Amino acid sequence: MTEASEAATRAFRVAYDGREYAGFQRQPHATTVEGTLLRALAEHGILDRGDGPTHATPPGYAAAGRTDAGVSAVAQTVAFAAPDWLTPRAFNGHLPGSVRVWAAADVPDGFHATHDATRRTYRYHLYAPARGDGADRDHAVDDERVRDALARFSGEHDFHNLTSDEHGTVRDLTASATREDDLLVVEVSAGGFPRALVRRLVAAVRAVGRSAADPSLIDRLLALEPVPGELGVGPAPPEPLVLWDVAYEDVAFAVDPEAAESARVAFGERYRDARHAAAATGAIRDRIAGPD
Repeated sequence: MTEASEAATRAFRVAYDGREYAGFQRQPHATTVEGTLLRALAEHGILDRGDGPTHATPPGYAAAGRTDAGVSAVAQTVAFAAPDWLTPRAFNGHLPGSVRVWAAADVPDGFHATHDATRRTYRYHLYAPARGDGADRDHAVDDERVRDALARFSGEHDFHNLTSDEHGTVRDLTASATREDDLLVVEVSAGGFPRALVRRLVAAVRAVGRSAADPSLIDRLLALEPVPGELGVGPAPPEPLVLWDVAYEDVAFAVDPEAAESARVAFGERYRDARHAAAATGAIRDRIAGPD
């Protein structure tokens, strides 16, 4: 018997850099975020090691969502029967810097991290300079066209033309964008999301914003008739997408200050490393464009 079998149910907020993972959901022959979490629980003795972390889960275990390969999160939520000593800080003791638990909440028995979620919010950090003098012409967008496209997507629609899922495609969605220098942060919220919906939505909005597509494309994608292949929209790259929030009724998460600071430092280091890499490739671009 594991310690968790006699413990109370607790929900944990998990942040992760998804770039090095084959998605959240565990897979037998790939490195995933969920597999990493379960391996940590095995190291803590909360799972029977003989079962193996790819097969065993603690009693009552569930996660809020299944992010795709390359997608990151700041508020992924997992819940299960956990011993009292398993604080976020303790959980992190067997986790890599790319996965950090930073808050927790005691929840009622029977709580389900997937089914009890009332709202999920994603943010896509789209490189899209505002159109104007000196803008990157290949990526520049007209902000008003972007906001109009997002307004068209907002509300209750059948999004069957923006997902490969065959069921659960009707969603009540809100979408907006905030400019942060050369980035447009596209925020999309709904009770749940069909497969790749957010990334396809962003790709369609980007096409309209760049004037590569007419705003009527959005209306065509929301129509009941299937969109033919040549008019279909592929998903935008996964790396700029972050699972930003998962809301639950009557659940108050308490931030573990030490765990949160650990997460801030770990993600700060990863951000610095990414900036260094970007600086090198930018220097190569500039040297080729204008050699001395």
